[in-house]
Amino acid sequence: MSDAIIPQGLWTGDYYNQGTGKSDIFDTLKEECGVFGVFGHPEAASLSYYGLHALQHRGEESAGICVTNGNEFNYHRGMGLVKEVFDRDLLASLHGSRSIGHVRYSTNGDSSLMNAQPLIFKYRDGDLAVATNGNIVNAPQIRHQLEQSGSIFQTTSDTEVIAHLIARSPKDFVEAARDALGQLVGGFAFMLLTNDKMIIASDPHGLRPLTMGRLGDAYLFSSETCAFEVVGAESIRDILPGEMLVLDAEGVHEDRYAQSQRKALCAMEYIYFSRPDSDMNGSNMHAARKRMGQVMAQESFVDADVVTGVPDSSISAAIGYAEQTGIPYELGLIKNKYTGRTFIQPSQELREQGVKMKLSAVRRVVEGKRVVMIDDSIVRGTTSRRIVNLLREAGATEVHVRITSPPFKNPCFYGIDTPSRAELIASSKSIEEIRKEINADSLEFLSAEGLISAVEGDNAKDYKGGLCMACFDNDYPTRTDFEGEEKFGCGC
Repeated sequence: MSDAIIPQGLWTGDYYNQGTGKSDIFDTLKEECGVFGVFGHPEAASLSYYGLHALQHRGEESAGICVTNGNEFNYHRGMGLVKEVFDRDLLASLHGSRSIGHVRYSTNGDSSLMNAQPLIFKYRDGDLAVATNGNIVNAPQIRHQLEQSGSIFQTTSDTEVIAHLIARSPKDFVEAARDALGQLVGGFAFMLLTNDKMIIASDPHGLRPLTMGRLGDAYLFSSETCAFEVVGAESIRDILPGEMLVLDAEGVHEDRYAQSQRKALCAMEYIYFSRPDSDMNGSNMHAARKRMGQVMAQESFVDADVVTGVPDSSISAAIGYAEQTGIPYELGLIKNKYTGRTFIQPSQELREQGVKMKLSAVRRVVEGKRVVMIDDSIVRGTTSRRIVNLLREAGATEVHVRITSPPFKNPCFYGIDTPSRAELIASSKSIEEIRKEINADSLEFLSAEGLISAVEGDNAKDYKGGLCMACFDNDYPTRTDFEGEEKFGCGC
């Protein structure tokens, strides 16, 4: 993702990633969170550690793991990257064969340890741990009702809502969880853990990704399949919309708490969020992004000398565009992955220098060349302009921008950190106006039809190919307005 608003403040947090993304030169859309679960493996904590490390791109602010041996919980949560939160001694202290883990990036919930997940609770039936990825759109209303009837919340996270709903129910854990999930509106992937059970659930539209794997006799669950590869597990299948799996000593019980509705997996998972080596709905992310580039070339060819992608998410699409057109693909832009955020300084001059520290144009590749710059989206437009200008300063004679998604016009309500509609450049400007804003020689976006065909191929028979494309077309799969309020972003 390549769009940002110039940060106005200094990096002043108590730890490296406090408020991650909020003060980054490239303040892009954020994936929010990743979850990983293990059921039935003696090294559950270690597997969760490696699984969360593979999901680090989904949240860099905090990490946590909760493990149970059947009698009690052992858990640890901390602020920062997975490798900073856990060490060998900590992992060795987390005894048990069942675990849930979480990496987090906050938007609605405060950036603090109290909101780090899994959230741990004690209630009448014992211990309960909860981890989720996504956003509960009606959480403020449920929270208000619970507070009015006496509930006291310990965090500002939406995730706590489901714990209160379960605790207040007179039913057993499984039925209470079923009822609680049925009251939620939004996009979410839940993992619930007690000392003898684990529940895995996806929202009725399957907006947020969640998949199941197998390692020997153990079952694993993850936001992305790339985490299974890391621990040597086999990917089995995606969790279905509205599905609720109950795991206990007798095995896996397939159930559901809601009927599956229109399948609407977030399109941005394909375009940008998920790692290229992950698979979703039987489609590999790298292959899908290559097809996006190929379709983009068919829809919006431009004669040029080199094709380059904005690293890292647009490399696959750039390769596809180059293969389709026959224009050579080159590494015209290089990303420095080690700058962190501490270089950001208050002066405008040093902010602009910060851009060059994090992204550089390769002069000998682009100098004197007509360049096609492939990117996945334009959000506010400011960073796209900076990158185009980097290429021009390195000697590119022309810069043609091709975006492998439709214009991003609407905020997300299901777990992606997006600006308000007013801040989204495509919501108020035409493509020609955006082209002028970012200083490009030409600008084209991938059509909605092209995106669907690239993701689903010739088998795209479902409505919109089974994708949520509300950020492009304003067609939200759920109700988003509750009591006159809209709640977007991520509240996990």
